[in-house]
Amino acid sequence: MSRNAEPPRSLTPQEHLDAVSKLLAKHRVVEELVHRSAEDDPRGAVAESLVHRQHLAELQKRLEGLHAADVATILEGLPLEDRLVVWGLVRTDRDGEILLEVSDAVRETLLADMDSAEIVAAAQALDADEIADLAPDLPEEVVQDIIESQDVEERAQLQSALSYPEGSVGALMDFEVVSIRDDVSVEAALRYLRRYDELPGHTDALFVVDRADHLQGVLPLKRLLVADPDRSVAGLIEREAVTFSPDQEADEAAQAFDRYDLVSAPVVSADGRVIARITVDAVLDFVRERQEAQQLAQAGLREEEDLFSSVWSSAKNRGPWLAVNLCTAFFASRVVGAFEGSIEKLAALAALMPIVAGIGGNSANQTTTLIVRSLALDQVSAANARRLLAKELGISLVNGLLWGGVLGVVAWLLYANPALGGVMALAMMLNLLVASLAGIFIPLTMERFGRDPAVGSSVFLTFVTDSMGFFIFLGLATVFLL
Repeated sequence: MSRNAEPPRSLTPQEHLDAVSKLLAKHRVVEELVHRSAEDDPRGAVAESLVHRQHLAELQKRLEGLHAADVATILEGLPLEDRLVVWGLVRTDRDGEILLEVSDAVRETLLADMDSAEIVAAAQALDADEIADLAPDLPEEVVQDIIESQDVEERAQLQSALSYPEGSVGALMDFEVVSIRDDVSVEAALRYLRRYDELPGHTDALFVVDRADHLQGVLPLKRLLVADPDRSVAGLIEREAVTFSPDQEADEAAQAFDRYDLVSAPVVSADGRVIARITVDAVLDFVRERQEAQQLAQAGLREEEDLFSSVWSSAKNRGPWLAVNLCTAFFASRVVGAFEGSIEKLAALAALMPIVAGIGGNSANQTTTLIVRSLALDQVSAANARRLLAKELGISLVNGLLWGGVLGVVAWLLYANPALGGVMALAMMLNLLVASLAGIFIPLTMERFGRDPAVGSSVFLTFVTDSMGFFIFLGLATVFLL
């Protein structure tokens, strides 16, 4: 091998999926040949069966060399029949970690292929916080079996994790806490760490506690490792540590991790005792899952959909928002219908009115995106709401005068009608002002009533900007042109 040769490149998840799909295709071909040979020639069937087993062994070997996340990607990209073949080849001791990685919709199909004993066995390889993540997808009796299979300490941790609602810090925390006393030396602390085979993942600091486990501060590992062995831990700790309570909103924790670049942080009880920790990987998973849920909701999907789910299941998932869209579109059509006489007298109105509604919708979406983001970051308050409203109205006024004027001139030149150009410009400006108001008040209203402002806002915005855009433009045209 030459010195300039590039190191072998690891395969991407898509390449792994392609390779597994090819092996599955061979598996199906050989399976069919074995079935035919068994009828015609028993000796040929034996040979074909050996090839069949060889392909399965090759597939199983490939799966064993992959990270759980890569196996999850493969399972999500396969039709149900092939998915279950691959799932049957996964080692039992890896079932739990792979179930954690796959999407909720795919996890449901895998769990349906397992009996209660297999699910309980899969849970044995997981920590309490990981089992709590799976619990909402499991039957109650299976969850109870899992709890009873734990030892006393693990059972208490699992019951604690299950007691907190989804979206709270308690639902994200784990119990792999490395804590030391504040009255020991650096050398004693290092001796204590050497007792571990390895430190829990994402351990960047030790939690320093007193004799009653009350948090005194945190000690970064980078400071501990270079400190004088005879120095006291109490003189090295950071006492102003960022902490969380288990009842706290996970959103607040995510913002704090982003703001302070945290890797881990202690979770403390009401009396200040360290009970668990929260780590950056759990926070990132929460943020990713929430973003995915919002994206699905914005598209009108009630829940995550398996790519290969049945037609009926997908139709039920997608139907409700389509019904809402149908109602709003029908209302907008009635607004247009009210001005049928005006449109018949001046055909140019039919060509120009979608422009007014479309530009208004884009402007409203820009405003809403800004407001939703600001709400997520807690930047909107009663104190600044008026200034925010004034700013957005000012932006709409400027854009309305500028782009409304441009479109007014274009309409004038196209149809040789200066009055039509003026109506176009005025309608554009007014609809942008309406879009700005809708873009602010729709997400704020949803937030006030405890609903996620990112969910469904686009549907209502389209309804308002289309209906009002048509009404303003056609109404002005009726008054000034006819």
